[in-house]
Amino acid sequence: MEAIRKQASKFREQVAKQQQAVLKQFGAGGYGGSDNVITDEAELHQHQRLEKLYISTRAGKHFQRDIVRGVEGYIVTGSKQVEIGTKLSEDCRKYGVENTCTSGNTLSKAALNYGRARAQIEKERGNLLKALGTQVAEPLRAMVMGAPLEDARHLAQRYERMRQEAEAQAIEVSKRQAKMREAAVNADNALKLEVAEAKLHDLKSNMAILGKEAAAAMAAVEAQQQRLTLQRLIATVESERAYHQKVLQILEQLENEMISERQRIEAPPSPTVENNMPPPPSYEEVNGVFASQTHNGTTDNISYFLGEVMHSYQAESDVELNLSVGDFVVIRKVSNNGWAEGECKGKAGWFPFEYVEKRERVLASKMAEVF
Repeated sequence: MEAIRKQASKFREQVAKQQQAVLKQFGAGGYGGSDNVITDEAELHQHQRLEKLYISTRAGKHFQRDIVRGVEGYIVTGSKQVEIGTKLSEDCRKYGVENTCTSGNTLSKAALNYGRARAQIEKERGNLLKALGTQVAEPLRAMVMGAPLEDARHLAQRYERMRQEAEAQAIEVSKRQAKMREAAVNADNALKLEVAEAKLHDLKSNMAILGKEAAAAMAAVEAQQQRLTLQRLIATVESERAYHQKVLQILEQLENEMISERQRIEAPPSPTVENNMPPPPSYEEVNGVFASQTHNGTTDNISYFLGEVMHSYQAESDVELNLSVGDFVVIRKVSNNGWAEGECKGKAGWFPFEYVEKRERVLASKMAEVF
């Protein structure tokens, strides 16, 4: 349909140009002249500009409508996903609360954590769908159905009809001019020609005014279409980006919780201090330096080395040292009865040697925590 309209428009322009050439050829007889030609350069430029604006705004309207349809479809599908995800979160929570497994509650905790995270994700998805509806679909739909676009298109259509009427009137003037040249001049024919020329002049004047109004209205609509559509696309990207960032944070927290729980249940049991293990040696301060002694009065000296705490240890006396998993200890002595002496976080004391593992390299940030 668009191709047919373009072809018809080009045909009218060709006819008008031919009429202009004929009128210029026979316009020297004293009746009319170039003023009677409907398709001058200014009018032709106005017509071409309006045609381009009409095509542009129509394409913009169709693009906006496609975005609205796409967003509406996404909202419908997303709402169904929210419904399914919410049901899944409720099932996970129910299992976590009602589980009666006799071998532990690890899976129950995981189910509760997953159900909580899934509920948060579906809440964020619902917020995204709401934002797309209010910030994208509604403004674009309002412009597609709005009065400014329709009013501008109506002005352009009125201009096109008036242009066609002016073209027909120009042909009428041309015929009457030819008749005046061919036949004897009489008052009746001269009056009819004068009336036809006056009507053509009025049509051309009105057409020029209407063309400017239509072009201004169409240009304003085109600019608004471009600006609003770009803004709504940016809003779409920002809404989706914020949604995915929040979901990523939720999933990262959930993953850390699950991995921590898995490591806890897969880790080997913490070594226990045997009941028959002798107490740690006591400290004896000599010249302001602590030296360690074994239960039989001998001292076991080895080179200093670093150890990483693999199991937590709670001190049971003043000479013992509290340990937390992940701490690093400077081990200064190891006794022959299973105790080691060292320093961690500015404190020194004894602890079971089995609770630490020797390390050759340690990050500088970790070394700062030792002293």
